[in-house]
Amino acid sequence: MPILQRKRDYARLIIIVSGVLPLILGIFFTALDARHTVHQQQVSAANTLLSQAEKMSDSAWDMISSLRQFQNQPCSQIENTLQRLGTLNAYFRAIGKLEKDQIACSSAYGLNSGSLSQMMMRDVPVTGKAWWSLSIAGTYAVPYRPAVVFVRELPGGEGFWAVIDGQYLIDFMQAIGSARGYHLSMQFSGGAPIAYGAAQTTAQGWFEPLVYQATSRRYPLSVTVVAPPSELITAWRQVLFIFLPMAAIFSILLMILTSNWLRRRISWRDEIRRAIAGGQFRAHYQPVYDDRLQRCSGVEALLRWTMPDGIGVRPDIFIGAAEAEGMIVPLTRHLLDLIAEDVQGWQVPAHFHLAINVAADHLQHPEFISDMLHFAERVKEKQFVITLELTERSLIKDGEGVARKLEQLRQIGMKVAIDDFGTGNCSLSYLQTFALDYLKIDRGFINAIESLDGETPVLDAIINLSHKLQLEVLGEGVETALQFRYLQQRGVVFIQGYYYARPMDNVALIAWLEQHGQRPLQHDDSL
Repeated sequence: MPILQRKRDYARLIIIVSGVLPLILGIFFTALDARHTVHQQQVSAANTLLSQAEKMSDSAWDMISSLRQFQNQPCSQIENTLQRLGTLNAYFRAIGKLEKDQIACSSAYGLNSGSLSQMMMRDVPVTGKAWWSLSIAGTYAVPYRPAVVFVRELPGGEGFWAVIDGQYLIDFMQAIGSARGYHLSMQFSGGAPIAYGAAQTTAQGWFEPLVYQATSRRYPLSVTVVAPPSELITAWRQVLFIFLPMAAIFSILLMILTSNWLRRRISWRDEIRRAIAGGQFRAHYQPVYDDRLQRCSGVEALLRWTMPDGIGVRPDIFIGAAEAEGMIVPLTRHLLDLIAEDVQGWQVPAHFHLAINVAADHLQHPEFISDMLHFAERVKEKQFVITLELTERSLIKDGEGVARKLEQLRQIGMKVAIDDFGTGNCSLSYLQTFALDYLKIDRGFINAIESLDGETPVLDAIINLSHKLQLEVLGEGVETALQFRYLQQRGVVFIQGYYYARPMDNVALIAWLEQHGQRPLQHDDSL
């Protein structure tokens, strides 16, 4: 069945996707987790660096605050003290006093005059503040090593300053970032950056350098931490190594669960159940010709399944699947419902035969008798002769119990026939076990007829056996006048097949019965 096969192919694709998807999602989310881990490490490094820079800034401002005691004192009196303070305190490259932007004296330059801008090797920033700090590329005395200048301007043109050597910060950056290959940089008031490590700006595969910036809440101080792609890859591999075994187990479990769910979803059982609910089944009817009465004496009800896209499902496929998956009983009940609805519009004589196929599972079902009695009650106004055709697709195990059920139904006027006699493994045992009324000869034996005078030993044996057992015989699959005449000559009364009429839906049957139902079968008398 193409539709079901496509669904199964689609189900296989879903199962594969369900197995691969957790791995793909796992790779994606482990990459995110690795990024988060590296980000947290960057945050920690930035906070540590900010903390250290703030401590050094605190020391610088504390130093400047202590220098205010020398306000309004000449440099000749405080020169030695400045040199001593600059030597004893860590971090400081130099400290000193200002007079109108001129360095009046310092711990490094003594009484040699010079401007603040000359010492900083750049213009003094215009901040509008009495105190400010700025990171610079170097000082006049040490031009190739960064530093941080702290200045406190006082009323009257005086002021004090301190220079922290940037090497302390660079050493601290190295201690923090060397193990992870970070590029670290720091700026005071947007000045020249104090940096450590090579800045990597190119991506490596799917991973790009991860940049994190942080600012101090206390000082005009910012820190940038750049993690290289290699750090992200290392973190991702560590997480992935832990995740992959769990992801593999989860993928297998998900594939099993998905497979079980899809198996139920696309199984014949569920397909048939949905088809019943969706009204995809219809009853078709094939007329049976009675050679004695020279007219149609009954019909066999056949179930047909048409999918919503118009594609029909072969009866041998879905009926066999229904029997295999325990759906033949609800499917037969659905057929009975369809028949009961259809026959309300029929105009047929009393004792019109209505043949219905019943499977072994239904025959052995506890509610079989009640199902058939309920159906007979629904159609009793039509006065049908209901014929139960026993199929041999599955074995009737409880032969004695089924025999009692069939006999009970025969007592109220139903007939019993063996369908497709001679093709199954149970035909002769059925003859011994059940009280029967008809034998239906399978089309395979009918097709063996080649001439009126020829012999078909098996077919002739079946016909003769039926006569000896006083059973009526119906020939199925009669397609030619030759086959009809052959059976007619051997006393086969009932004929069914394309030669007389094809199976048709309810609307077509009503029209056919009106036009052809009472007419004798026209055949070629020249045979």
